[in-house]
Amino acid sequence: MTYVLAIDQGTTSTRAILFDAAMIACASAQDEFTQHFPQSGWVEHDPQDLWETTLSTCREVIKRAGISPEQIASIGITNQRETVVVWDKETGETLHNAIVWQDRRTADTCAELRDAGHEAMITERTGLLLDPYFSSTKLKWILDHVDGARTRARNGELLFGTVDSFLIWKLTGGKVHATDATNAARTMLYDIRKGRWSSTICDLLDIPMQMLPQVKDCAADFGNTLSDLFSSEIPINGVAGDQQAATIGQACFEPGMIKSTYGTGCFVLLNTGGTPVMSQNRLLTTIAYQLEGKPTYALEGSIFVAGAVVQWLRDGMQIIQDASATQALAEQADPQQNVILVPAFVGLGAPYWNPDCRGAAFGLTRATGPAEMAKAALECIGYQTRDLLQAMAADWQVPGVQPTLRVDGGMSANDWAMQFLSDIISAPVDRPSSQETTALGVAWLAGMHAGVYPDQVNFADTWACETQFKPAMDDTLRAEKYEAWGRAVHATLSV
Repeated sequence: MTYVLAIDQGTTSTRAILFDAAMIACASAQDEFTQHFPQSGWVEHDPQDLWETTLSTCREVIKRAGISPEQIASIGITNQRETVVVWDKETGETLHNAIVWQDRRTADTCAELRDAGHEAMITERTGLLLDPYFSSTKLKWILDHVDGARTRARNGELLFGTVDSFLIWKLTGGKVHATDATNAARTMLYDIRKGRWSSTICDLLDIPMQMLPQVKDCAADFGNTLSDLFSSEIPINGVAGDQQAATIGQACFEPGMIKSTYGTGCFVLLNTGGTPVMSQNRLLTTIAYQLEGKPTYALEGSIFVAGAVVQWLRDGMQIIQDASATQALAEQADPQQNVILVPAFVGLGAPYWNPDCRGAAFGLTRATGPAEMAKAALECIGYQTRDLLQAMAADWQVPGVQPTLRVDGGMSANDWAMQFLSDIISAPVDRPSSQETTALGVAWLAGMHAGVYPDQVNFADTWACETQFKPAMDDTLRAEKYEAWGRAVHATLSV
């Protein structure tokens, strides 16, 4: 058994990646699925789509690799975090569409809890801020709005899970209802210090605790797949939320190491070691990973819109036909124009945490065209990353540390965007030789637990840099551009 299968269930697609004994990706398959937007600021998925694309991509990647399922030693699952699924304990039937992490429908609930003085307690226990982003108020919404749901939950008839839990339950035929510490830490129901679900918060939100999954290490026994799914039972041994999996895949195992993933959103994680650091700058304190019962903590900054701004240029504005076109357009842009795009399509995440503001563009002229808009779209990702890094530097003050930023995700392949990122943060940006860092992270967890991959130290030694981008922008220009970004954000928040 020399292969490990990684399931990467994301916001817009599901991927299956097969890694060989040398931890090299040797085959992959991907299926996109429909996004549902029932109202402004609402985002949903059909849970059946998540399950069917998981099943189809896993079967397809095994076929493409030309291997037998018996050759797969273990499965690892990484997933979009915070997204909520509720299903019947016996039948597996879901009560409602999955409410996606981007969804903002519970903004009023969060405001009411904040006004009632509950945020300090919630932050102390969970490391999170009161925001619709997290799972708990989404779960409360389903229990409040689906007829009979809370009664059924109290009677032990319903289960709650983030996407990893739902997939584990389906893969094991309902035998295992579990999650890992990183996904639990994103629900706003989990006490990250005590390592258990918070009865205080569950009582506050009227969430029956029997709905909640068992919380395990990132590398653990999560059961075996049903034999009829892949013609062989395969153990599931690794689980981590997508951003934590990327942190692991980037081998950010030492305090002070930092990675940034550019997918639909952007997520920056700073390893702070075995002690949680509580942010004074509206960042999140979370669990980076948990091995052998010991959590390693991180500061996290979450940007809701990163790659999604390029999707907007393609699908909404129809300025481009393919995401890769943004690099050539940015290179053609008029350097005399300074168009700034604040992509607050679903509000702004860290360090602003404003769910109500919406996107805006500044500096438009009659000469502004597709090239300038593409450039502004790429630049806004760099600006938002600098916002997060500055907040992290203020929270975690270690003398002499000037961390190199390790990057991954689809947009990290854009050389123009990565050079601007290096320029605007005035620090090196390292792009790894492996572009599958998220899948690699969870594959390593699964393979390590199954005994086919090396331990943590030896895994870290395999990390290699493909390209390093070094800052080349003039200091004065850097300051001017970032000040203009600050004014644009302030104006957006003021509307």
